[in-house]
Amino acid sequence: MIPKEDYIEAIKNNGGLLTAAADALNVTRKAVYDAAKRHPEVQQAIEDARERTTDMAEGKLAQKIAEGDNTAIIFYLKTQAKKRGYVERQEVTGAEGGELTVRVVRED
Repeated sequence: MIPKEDYIEAIKNNGGLLTAAADALNVTRKAVYDAAKRHPEVQQAIEDARERTTDMAEGKLAQKIAEGDNTAIIFYLKTQAKKRGYVERQEVTGAEGGELTVRVVRED
């Protein structure tokens, strides 16, 4: 049986990617999941590694925004500035922009 510390180390070394951690330990991905169920420390290592990756991605996004990357700017505004009106939505209208008529039929 592989010690939980080895699972934790493999998870950290592979950025929370469980298939890569499993490969490093020469076990299945299911074995990593099972270890996480048995040991809260292994589950915490998975969560911590994924948070670090998220932090890194946020940093890269901020860098792209600072460089003026339009795609990054638009993505940020759409996902983080909704309350300022940066929201894509679809409006449903009737023919040629007119009122929409809805007919409800009840079947018993």
